[in-house]
Amino acid sequence: MRTRVLAAVITLAITMLLCASTPHTLITHTQEEPQWGFYGHRLINKLAVFALPQDVLGFYKRNIDYISEHAIDPDKRRYASKHEAVRHYIDIDAWDEFPFFKVPRSLTGALIQYSKYTLVNGTDSLTLIPHRIDDTLHYMDVDSAILYTFPLDSARQFFNKEIMPQYYEDTWQVPSTTIDTSALAGLRGSLFMEDHFSQDGILPYHLLSMKHFLTAAFRDQDQDKILRLSAEYGHYIGDAHVPLHTTTNYNGQLTDQVGIHAFWESRIPELFAEAEYNFVVGRAKYIEDPNAFFWDVILDSHKLLDDVLLIEKELSETYPNDQQYCYDDRLGRTIRTQCPEYAKAYQEAMNGMVEARMQDAILAISSIWYTCWVDGGQPDLKPAKLDIEAEPIVIDKTVKTRGHE
Repeated sequence: MRTRVLAAVITLAITMLLCASTPHTLITHTQEEPQWGFYGHRLINKLAVFALPQDVLGFYKRNIDYISEHAIDPDKRRYASKHEAVRHYIDIDAWDEFPFFKVPRSLTGALIQYSKYTLVNGTDSLTLIPHRIDDTLHYMDVDSAILYTFPLDSARQFFNKEIMPQYYEDTWQVPSTTIDTSALAGLRGSLFMEDHFSQDGILPYHLLSMKHFLTAAFRDQDQDKILRLSAEYGHYIGDAHVPLHTTTNYNGQLTDQVGIHAFWESRIPELFAEAEYNFVVGRAKYIEDPNAFFWDVILDSHKLLDDVLLIEKELSETYPNDQQYCYDDRLGRTIRTQCPEYAKAYQEAMNGMVEARMQDAILAISSIWYTCWVDGGQPDLKPAKLDIEAEPIVIDKTVKTRGHE
């Protein structure tokens, strides 16, 4: 089979492998907390409205309650769809070291590079894994170590036509179809592709997709969709500004710091944001290259990771143990969480890092909203305040997501 020059068509079947507490219950303030906390996401979206230029400020300001409240919708969906969680993070250090040049800046490129293929022809099968990628794709047969090459341009065309249009569907599965594979190494049979990349997060790629969706909503002047997408877009952009959303050590579980995720992005903002932070961030600007912008945000977040972890580790080893955790009552539950004094010591040791990331997130969200409006034709939005009916979120109890917070 491996030496045969093949027919022009194969059948493709692709399966993407991504994958009420009782009153006064004692819980730990660790991985069950949402990103930036519900408080943080609402606040960031709300403040992003005030950084908008006058051309769009009125529309967003009239609907600021919706923009703020629905900033948390993506978190609510994490247990309604098995495909939601990976949109909130990218564990980029699973694939390379900073500055991550090996990680493609497009989702198509990442899927091409980090997929495994199994070609089945009758009782014979051939499993290929990525070996090297330059101007062509080099895949190795895991059994014989024979290399097969695929033209990179042809592979991209194939992915863009057959796979990517289906990638954001709920099923994330491409129906069996007949395609021309004469450029794909002439291999005959049924080709199955396993996505080994998305399980580690697709946040920057999803940000670019959201850019297309929101721009289209402006172009169509669909104000309901503009507001829904704007609120949710703010959530994902906010997540990208959190250093712990860019690492496999997302909750300190690899360094004996479990719970640091919620400590950094929920506890500290809740205690200090309104009382101590300065949220004068300037006016939103047009983003010329959104994809490069999003990747810069990810890289900037990851550069802060060592400080996030090392400062807390050193503080935990020097601060009195009996003064690190306290108990709060919240909505009928007793929460074990970091004491305000301990949180303040952590914040001061980080020299304003959380405040700076919140400021950057506010300006980034506002700038992307403005950029989508410009690219969508700068529509004259109606002055009416909209009354949007929220889409119901149905929890699927079969969905399992890791505690990324």
